[in-house]
Amino acid sequence: MKVISYGGGVQSTALLVLAARGAIDFRTFLFANVGDDSEHPATLAYVREIAVPYAARAGLDIHELKRRRRDGATETLMQRLNRPDTRSIPIPVRMANGAPGRRNCTADFKIKVVGRWLREHGATAENPAVVAIDISLDEIHRANRRRREAHEVIEYPLLDLRLRRNDCERIITEAGLPVPPKSSCFFCPFRTVDAWHHQRRHEPELFAQSVRLEETINRRRAALGRDAVYLTRYGIPLTQAIPNASPRDDGADEDEGACDSGWCMT
Repeated sequence: MKVISYGGGVQSTALLVLAARGAIDFRTFLFANVGDDSEHPATLAYVREIAVPYAARAGLDIHELKRRRRDGATETLMQRLNRPDTRSIPIPVRMANGAPGRRNCTADFKIKVVGRWLREHGATAENPAVVAIDISLDEIHRANRRRREAHEVIEYPLLDLRLRRNDCERIITEAGLPVPPKSSCFFCPFRTVDAWHHQRRHEPELFAQSVRLEETINRRRAALGRDAVYLTRYGIPLTQAIPNASPRDDGADEDEGACDSGWCMT
């Protein structure tokens, strides 16, 4: 069994095009959706309106997966964060000193979801599935950070082909597809400062939801006698860290975090 862990971003979409061209030997793509209330709407739109039809025309399969609890019910990341009984925070919120906290979101809502699908379709430790990860040459430092399940063998086709992110953009454009936006949860604490400014100016509803989430987390922490945490590195509430009147709004600066999901490219 050979699959590509598809995140809906630039690198994973380049893998989709390469597979359609027959340049890599993969036909199955697994998109672990952390929740329609959590993924950035632009990523969901790209996957469903552009990537899925393109894959179908090429004879490829994109399976959209969701996290399931033991009782069979689905759970989104936003639902987990808003559960009244949740004591730990699965996203890398920033401590008062700006350092990120523990992060379980990629493992719980991406890697384990893909791993469960693989087990259900026959992957075992004795007969593991090959899982391709969309790390490009300019991100080679991330290659050994990705957690591996016992029934997986990890491959990096973009590294094998020595392709960088700009090569991936070119491959997508040459296929006649628009270049996808960076994939991430819209409230991810690893978002860049410019991306937060862009969200406040151009996506006010998403920004308001991010503010409410930060407030909800801190009300719960205050009740437990714990210090406040934040969605930016500045150690102050989001509305203060990202003022409304700001000239910065293009979201084009470099990634400031070390998220090994690459903003949810798994």
